[in-house]
Amino acid sequence: MPFVEVGELRTHYALTGDKEPVLVFSNSLGTDFSMWDPQVPELQSRFRILRYDTRGHGQSSVTPVDYTIEQLGRDVLGLLDSLHLDRVHFCGLSMGGMIGMWLGIHEPERLHRLVLSNTAARIGTKEMWNARIATVRKDGMKTVAAAVIERWFTPGFRASFAETVARAQRMIENSPPEGYAACCAAIRDMDQREAVAQIKAPTLVIYGGSDPVTPGSDAQFLTDRIRGAVKVELAAAHLSNVEQADAFTEAVSNFLAR
Repeated sequence: MPFVEVGELRTHYALTGDKEPVLVFSNSLGTDFSMWDPQVPELQSRFRILRYDTRGHGQSSVTPVDYTIEQLGRDVLGLLDSLHLDRVHFCGLSMGGMIGMWLGIHEPERLHRLVLSNTAARIGTKEMWNARIATVRKDGMKTVAAAVIERWFTPGFRASFAETVARAQRMIENSPPEGYAACCAAIRDMDQREAVAQIKAPTLVIYGGSDPVTPGSDAQFLTDRIRGAVKVELAAAHLSNVEQADAFTEAVSNFLAR
């Protein structure tokens, strides 16, 4: 897979398909861009698909010092500029959705349509994030992986699709601890509750009916404040694009076809 270098950051990405426009997928905390594998076969028949590993994740650079959502948003702009991509559709889940919000607020001319999945304008408390950062930096990723998996998938899915869940847990465990912690700091310091009303791009909000991280009330908050936004509930927990892969892909496809 290719890389793009912008300043200190080396971004790992994949650009597949030959249709226009481009659809960018942005991953959640603790994953790499392979989390979007379920969506690629169907959607690349209609779009060029750009996936990338967020700073600190996968094969992208783990740069020093805590990150910010603005920094992660500007990383996307650097990637788009390097690939000579002007306007794109953007779909982000959880942390990826926070990046999508930042782009919609600050760089509206770069977006056609925006999909915000299993995300919120603010998540958790500073104390919660500081505790997780301290744990990961002291003891590594395996200490948090099992608890994360319980939030990512419903009990029924974990029981029925053990290998899929095991792959997801390995992905968390293999995440670079420093990169994970630095992105935790970005989420900790993010509060876009007032600013999301500035988003003008047509927006779809996807949420999981059993998501303990970003419940339906967070989706409703975004839908109420982003003019014209629509929401779709899936029978899933936090990683809805995996747990309800077909329904997620269909929701995104239908929305982008409007």
